Amino acid sequence: MKKQFNRMKQLANQTVGRAEKTEVLSDDLLQIERRMEMVRVVSHNTHKKLITCLQGHIGTDAEKRHKKLPLTALSQTMQDGGGQLGEESLIGKMMEACGDAENRLASELMQHEVQIEKDVLDPLNQLAEIDIPNILKQRKQLARLVLDYDSAKARWLQATKSIISGTNTQALTAKVDSLKEEVDEAMNKVELCKDQLAADMYNFFSKEGDYARYYVMLLEAQADYHRKSLAVLENVIPTIQAQQDSWTEKPAFGTALEEHLKRSGREVALPLEACVMMLLETGMKEEGLFRIAAGASKLKKLKAALDCSTSQLEEFYSDPHAVAGALKSYLRELPEPLMTFQLYDEWIQASNVSDSDKRLQALWMTCDQLPKNHKANFRYLVKFLAKLAQDSEANKMTPATLPLYWDPIFCGLKRKGEEFTGEKVEGSH
Repeated sequence: MKKQFNRMKQLANQTVGRAEKTEVLSDDLLQIERRMEMVRVVSHNTHKKLITCLQGHIGTDAEKRHKKLPLTALSQTMQDGGGQLGEESLIGKMMEACGDAENRLASELMQHEVQIEKDVLDPLNQLAEIDIPNILKQRKQLARLVLDYDSAKARWLQATKSIISGTNTQALTAKVDSLKEEVDEAMNKVELCKDQLAADMYNFFSKEGDYARYYVMLLEAQADYHRKSLAVLENVIPTIQAQQDSWTEKPAFGTALEEHLKRSGREVALPLEACVMMLLETGMKEEGLFRIAAGASKLKKLKAALDCSTSQLEEFYSDPHAVAGALKSYLRELPEPLMTFQLYDEWIQASNVSDSDKRLQALWMTCDQLPKNHKANFRYLVKFLAKLAQDSEANKMTPATLPLYWDPIFCGLKRKGEEFTGEKVEGSH
């Protein structure tokens, strides 16, 4: 208690300038002390923010951490959904494959976070909350010992002055000797503490490169995690892409003819053949076929039915205008028209030949240049139109009037800003 009182008294005197204050640390050590405090603060802040970046619960074992990850929950949900949809569903297959990939990503994330905790978080916490505070505690201890020394020294000096004016010289001398021993003992404690503190400070300063290594390890761990995660994705994407590409139930409308035929294993496009077959059965004598517009809702329903390759088309047999509209719509939506963009100029030149025989020959030569699949489907369509024209007395679609309403055949050409006239097309027939 007395020592504490002397410290407080000495500190008060030093504060108001009535007593000298002993400085025991060099400028280098004072600079290291300031550096340590800054390192402690930034390490603490980094540790705190880095924890918030983790998705798992810090401190838990690997298995529990893995189970609590959001990716694990997503994986389980996907796999459950895929199981419910079954193997016959493409979505089900995709969900199961993606669920498995997400689970592997969760495993990589778990291992990454465990490594981050071990190699970065724990060392940062050790540095900010234990190592540096322990050194700073020594600094406070040194400050207290210096106060003890300054207090003992001040009392010794005061006692020394008292001998000169005092009467009881023997008692005062004994007191001075006792205080001198206290001063020497206090100085010895100061030196021991200062040496230990200086050693720890210099040791800290020499290890700054080791402490900086934590941040290199953080980036290296992140890079390794992302590489492994990318490897998981690159491994699974070709598999699910192959499943996607091999799935035959894809929309036909708006899909390139070559792709649709390859996927379905057909020679004639499904919408084209299905519509022609329905019209051959119920629509060849329908007046205004391809001229009268179909109901929008019925047309939309038929297109959707053809897109999903359903065989339940009986309800549309009674509405040939909807069937005709679907056929025109399919041809109009082809990315590459039946007659192709590449042969655009050849078709124009052939149709402009004035002599009918030569014009027909030129058109045949142009037709022969069509790609195999385009040529087969174009031939199929032309044969149907020829048969349709045979019933022109009933359907009013003669070789002269048919081209005026058969826009989809030439829709690709119109996209280039040109149109065949009815006269030119008629001549080609």
